[in-house]
Amino acid sequence: MKNLISVFILALLCATTVFSQDKKEVLMTIDGKPVYASEFKRVYKKNLDLVQDDSKKDIDGYLDLFIDYKLKIAEAEAQGLDKEPEYKSEFLKYRDQLSRSYLYEDKITEDMAKEAFERSKEQINATHILIAVDYEAVPQDTLKAYNKIKSIREKALQGEDFKALAKKYSEEPGSKERGGELGYFTAFSMVYPFENAAYNTKVGEISNIIRTSFGYHILKVNDRRLAPPKIVVSHIMISDKKGARDFNPKERINEIATLIKQGESFESLAKQFSDDRNSAIHNGKLKPFSKGDLRSSDFETAAFALQNPGDISEPIKTDFGWHIIRLDEKLKPETFEQQRVKLEKKVGEGDRSKVVIHAVNQTIKDKYGFQEGESYSPFFETYLGDDILKRRWVMTPISKEQNKTLFTIGDKTITYSDFAKYIEERQRTARPYNTKETLLSDFYNEFETMALKNYFKERLEVEDENYAGILSEYRDGLLIFDVMEKNIWEKGKNDSIGLQEYYNKTKENYQWKQRIDADIYAATSQMSAQQIQKMLAEGKSSDEIKATLNADDKVNVLITRGVFEVDQEELPKNLKIKDGTSDIYPSNDSFVVVNIKEIIAPGVKALDDVKGRVLSNYQNDIEKSWMHNLHSKYKVEINKKTLKRVKKELK
Repeated sequence: MKNLISVFILALLCATTVFSQDKKEVLMTIDGKPVYASEFKRVYKKNLDLVQDDSKKDIDGYLDLFIDYKLKIAEAEAQGLDKEPEYKSEFLKYRDQLSRSYLYEDKITEDMAKEAFERSKEQINATHILIAVDYEAVPQDTLKAYNKIKSIREKALQGEDFKALAKKYSEEPGSKERGGELGYFTAFSMVYPFENAAYNTKVGEISNIIRTSFGYHILKVNDRRLAPPKIVVSHIMISDKKGARDFNPKERINEIATLIKQGESFESLAKQFSDDRNSAIHNGKLKPFSKGDLRSSDFETAAFALQNPGDISEPIKTDFGWHIIRLDEKLKPETFEQQRVKLEKKVGEGDRSKVVIHAVNQTIKDKYGFQEGESYSPFFETYLGDDILKRRWVMTPISKEQNKTLFTIGDKTITYSDFAKYIEERQRTARPYNTKETLLSDFYNEFETMALKNYFKERLEVEDENYAGILSEYRDGLLIFDVMEKNIWEKGKNDSIGLQEYYNKTKENYQWKQRIDADIYAATSQMSAQQIQKMLAEGKSSDEIKATLNADDKVNVLITRGVFEVDQEELPKNLKIKDGTSDIYPSNDSFVVVNIKEIIAPGVKALDDVKGRVLSNYQNDIEKSWMHNLHSKYKVEINKKTLKRVKKELK
């Protein structure tokens, strides 16, 4: 991750947007390829504060960084990395994301997110009836299903019991038992057309007929209520995923639960014993969440079952281990800005995305002009063989006479052949279809959307200098990452012999501090700590001490065994390092006694103990040698007159 971040900082440092380059001064050439002064000046002014090495902050130092960056780009292109499918795919994903705001896609998405936000303040309780029919059904079956739901709706409007109608007619699985009851739901819980109907129907009324991918529905709204607030909880977690441990996780969580009941501080116990170190440093506190936010429904259920701030759960088991949960706060509802990112992501993933796509397509058509050509249906329903339904169709050439215009956008003409190529490629990842008509309809809508967006993005890179600059930054950043991955990072990871040799040459840089093999006793009281000291002096084992002090379902001591460096956080501060039993040290509301069984002298760490650090240093060494070779491989010529003018201007 650190390497990836570094690469993209470099990408920002050295963006390569070039407009009207023939009118600009050449600052340097790399194997004859020009690099312009205007580019250097722009990135110098923009990104100088990102340079961490003070020696590189003057113009000559920054120029060294700039040259190194350009050499890496040149080498990436020489190795053909800009032609790799993975690189192209990643770049196109970013281009799609960047263009969203220029397409007004973000504005439309924001409006949809705001609608969902307002709806999420309220929960709907509804009952529904479904007559199943999918989008691929033949027209006769679709009409039959529509007429059936229409007649049921008329019965409901005439006063027949809706739940009884659901039990009798609904084709939803389980409807005969539940009578179509859905319980309470809110925004994003149902497909968008169904949600729309639910929120636009008053309590006690019957909705209009709703068409979804499941079929035809009607619903009756039974109730509306305000949605429950988010909550804040703290927890103590004992993981059962850490392999062999010197204690039983279930036993340890029960011991901690007993300590809490005895009046011990929840915060201190979380800080000292919780395996969730991210929350432990905050006394066990988690970020606010609502139902559905977490990856553990068991944890959510236990948390929301707590009624009042300060309530503490019994130990519970989840996929992550054992937990004790305390309710800290029930929060007021969040603002839209607080939820914006999450809501907009959901808009892009669900049925609402179809609304966004339609609006964006219309925006492009209005901007550049759109003209429909010949209808695709008559030709393609014959041209496509039935093997398209098995995803095995092979495109055959379309004659010039048959290759009609499908549509035009701006100055670009899209033909039947373009659509046929798309179909051949798209079929490989398509869902199963039963009819060619439905497949063609879906594929055409996708193809038109793709063609419209691609045209817009192509024009945008020519028309908008800011957009082109940002896109170029990312393009070069990806290339730098790929060339470093191939030539430095992967090489270092895969060269076990070279890594061992590098470690042998530099192992004095990797030293253990003084360590101790010890048992750490955390007692609940000074008296218990004194008893521990006495029992250790008598030669009692740690198991004997634990059995004696933690009798009668009362926990008075927790024991941690291991080998520790003398300044590790598990040990008390200012611990005197000497064989045997230590003094008593107050720590986080506990009284700690350390039994030091062995003092281990400082020494060189084995490669396995410091492999990550050694690998990072070895890769840095490889990079230095590689950059030296690049400076030898590529001819860099500086235009001294231009550089002099640049320095004068920037100073």
